Amino acid sequence: MKPDLLRRLRRIEGQVRGLQKMVEDGRYCIDILVQIAAVKSALHQVGLAILESHTRGCVAEALRERDREEEKVEELIQVLRQFTKL
Repeated sequence: MKPDLLRRLRRIEGQVRGLQKMVEDGRYCIDILVQIAAVKSALHQVGLAILESHTRGCVAEALRERDREEEKVEELIQVLRQFTKL
């Protein structure tokens, strides 16, 4: 999973550099906003992948082993609250 996430993040980094160039070049505002939406969506997808991995890994393991399960569930709820804020 890590190589895929790093590849996605590098692509996002390139998109952000492209956005900087668009602003520098005085590109049309709507074009810039469309690209910002694409970057936000790409970052959101990376976040979802990490959240899924954490839930299926750390949280599921804590629940299976009955080890700090309440703490892990609370941590998951908090991160979901932060992740879904606009």
